[in-house]
Amino acid sequence: QVQVVESGGGLVQPGDSLRLSCAASGFTLEYYAIGWFRQAPGKEREGVSCVSASEDDTYTADSVKGRFTISRDNAKNTVYLQMNSLKPEDTGVYTCAAVYRARYYGCLSGSWSYWGKGTLVTVSS
Repeated sequence: QVQVVESGGGLVQPGDSLRLSCAASGFTLEYYAIGWFRQAPGKEREGVSCVSASEDDTYTADSVKGRFTISRDNAKNTVYLQMNSLKPEDTGVYTCAAVYRARYYGCLSGSWSYWGKGTLVTVSS
């Protein structure tokens, strides 16, 4: 069964760090682009950070640039989102998505094939 499963969310204070994981099963992650998206309460889903299969194309939203870093460990079939200096406005459900490399047209293109169910990140004092 092809799926991606997120983990690592939780409740943290402003300024803290979290690392989210996106574990792939049923397919070989190294051939796929992976993206992280988030949806805050009452807001539309937004693209946070994406990386192509070859890692030569990455996208990071301006709102998290300099604080969030996406990385992939193909040996573990896992992609990570390292989130530092978290702010209350980073609160939301974080979801990862995957698409085969030949069908990747950019983070915000809407071409994603597989979606996880999300993990909740709450940043609050």
